[in-house]
Order: sequence, then structure tokens, then C-alpha cells
Amino acid sequence: MENNDIVCFAKDWGEDPTSCNHVMRGLARTSKVLWVNSIATRAPSLTSGRDLRKILAKLGEFVRGARQVEPNLWVLTPLVLPFHDRAWAVTVNQYILKASIAIARWRIGIRRFHLWTFVPTAAAYVGRLGEDAVVYYCTDDWTSFSFSNRLKASSMMEYLASHADIVFATSRPLVEKLKRFSSRVFLASHGVQHALFATALQSSTALPADLAALPRPVIGYYGLIEDWLDLELIVWLAKRHPEWSFALIGQARVDTSMLAACENVYLLGRKSHEALPSYCKGFDVALIPHKVNELTLHMNPIKLREYMSAGVPVVATALPEVAAYSACQTAETYEGFETAVLEALRRGAPSDRQRLSESMRGETWERKVVEIRLVIAEALADPGHRLSETTGV
Repeated sequence: MENNDIVCFAKDWGEDPTSCNHVMRGLARTSKVLWVNSIATRAPSLTSGRDLRKILAKLGEFVRGARQVEPNLWVLTPLVLPFHDRAWAVTVNQYILKASIAIARWRIGIRRFHLWTFVPTAAAYVGRLGEDAVVYYCTDDWTSFSFSNRLKASSMMEYLASHADIVFATSRPLVEKLKRFSSRVFLASHGVQHALFATALQSSTALPADLAALPRPVIGYYGLIEDWLDLELIVWLAKRHPEWSFALIGQARVDTSMLAACENVYLLGRKSHEALPSYCKGFDVALIPHKVNELTLHMNPIKLREYMSAGVPVVATALPEVAAYSACQTAETYEGFETAVLEALRRGAPSDRQRLSESMRGETWERKVVEIRLVIAEALADPGHRLSETTGV
């Protein structure tokens, strides 16, 4: 892959880092990467202040053109019409994107390239940009998001899976879903920035003031507060255990009034990615309190490996990818969740936390990217060869 540069469709670069950021950073060590900021997965709301601010920001970024954000990695914000269910808008976008990407590639010096996409809305542009190969990296079941047009999302996912040279999926349920459309679907389980999150175990890492002020024990969560979280579960636990402090870190995109009504639930807001290990240091137990539905059953929460790398005992809803880790306690009922938290509180000795962190040392993003490279090299070296469907990354 050293001779193949990359054009990548993904979310906005400046958002909280997820698998696409980590994978592209790794690939940028030997390839030039042009990251194309979100081409939208839903139509914006003109009554939403958040959406309007985002539109204005994107206009400013578009005018500036592709900008280098890291060695070998440039970010391009295209000007596209966010109406992926309208044929005329898609046609217009095809011309706009082809021209915008061609100009950015010329300026950066990208000639032959692989086209990667992490978002289903890129389906309309596959085969139209001059790419040598297509890689579809599927992180979620996009048909199950509340904002999605289920039929349209399903059609885009099927098209990408069937037309891509290689498909990666981040959970086993996603692999099984996409294998209906391609024989070249491979598991790409998430990695972790182990060195960063292991700093939670260092004596030199200071607790943030807002967390240090809370009564112990602290039951913590970080990530988006979205409609896939079981807020009723958190309220139930908070009322059952007023002696526990629940620290929730992240941007809230749903009504959190039921949480705010609990005196021992603390909404600490969004924090930088680099600050998360210091918050993990103050967690006695970390939660993954997801609802169980089609969306979450296909998820592979990145925060699981981050919590564990920080040495924090984890209690989670019984999702397939979470249950694969025996060190993480899972529960199917509220009562079971309560029991699991009580047990986790008994396992918080420094030696236990150190062992838990060490168990993640071999699951770094660097290692995952090396394995991804090997899968791609093998597949593209012999296009007619049916690779083992059990290959995992």
C-alpha cells in the first residue's frame, strides 16, 4: 500500500476522534491521505442553531481549500447539497465533488489512489473519481439510526458492500450483515491509544477539579449522550444508590431533564479527548449503558478498550462485542446491572486496575493498521482469490 495514496470520505475531522481518525492517521505514515469532511448523512434543519453554525463553518472551510492537519494528511471540506434522496442533488454533487477532489489531489500530489469510505452516502461517488480500488469501512448499521431513511441507508450500504474491492466491518454482527453482499468482508475490531489511556494509572496524572469534588464512589461514562443510551437505567441506579455519584461526560443531544433531576447525577459536559484519561482515573466503575436494539447490537464501542486501558472496571449492557471480553461485566436487566456495579466496586484495587490495563497493550491502533494493510495487500494482489471469511483484524 506504500504506493497507493488515499481519498477518504468520513465524518468531520474536528469532531471527537473515532476509528476513522485513528485508521487514517496510521495509513498516513506511508501514504498521502486526503480526508473529505462529512458529505452529510442527514438533511440539516434550518431551525437548528447547531446545524446553522455547522453550515457557516463549512462554508468558511470550503473557501480555504484543502489544509494540512498532520504529516501526509490533508482535510478538504466540500460544498455539497445535503439531499441524498434527491436524484438531481446527487447529480450536482457528483460534478462538484469530482472537480473539488481533483483540484485538491493536484495541489497535494496525489495521483493514483484508493477510495475509502466510512459513510454510506459516498455510494453515489464510487467509480466516478478515478480510483484504483474501493475500501468500505463500515462502523455502524446506518439503517438503524433514528435520523436515517431506513430504505435509502440500506440501499447505500448494500451498494457499497457489493461494489467495494474490500469491506471492513467493526463488529461480528456487521460482518454477518454485509457478507450477504460480498465475499470479501473482514472483521476490523477497534484498537486503542493504550499509552494515552494508561496514563490514568500514573501518580502524576491529576484528577480534574470537577470530578475530584464529587463524593465517591464515582460511576462514570463518557461519550455522546444520545438516544441509544438507556437514561432510564441511569436514573434507576441513581435512585437506588444515592451514595453513588454518576459522572456523565459528553455532549447531550437528547433531553436530559430526567438526569438533571437526580441530585447524584452530574452532567460535566464535553471534554477534550486528551483529558479523558484523567477523568478515567477518577472513575471507580465505567459504564456502557446502551439500550438493546438493532443499532446497538451491531455496535462495537471504542470506549470499552479505552476504559480498560485506563484500568477502570467496566459494566455494560449485554452487547455481542462487549460480551466478548470476559473482563467486562455485562447485564441484561436493571437488577443485573446493579449487581454487576457492586461487584465491580469490589474489584478496584490498584493491582487489578494495572492488570486490566496491561490486557489491552496488544490492541493498539498501530497494530490494527498493520493488520489492515496485510489484508488489503493480499486481497489486491490476487483479485480472483476468495480470502478466508474468518480473517480478523
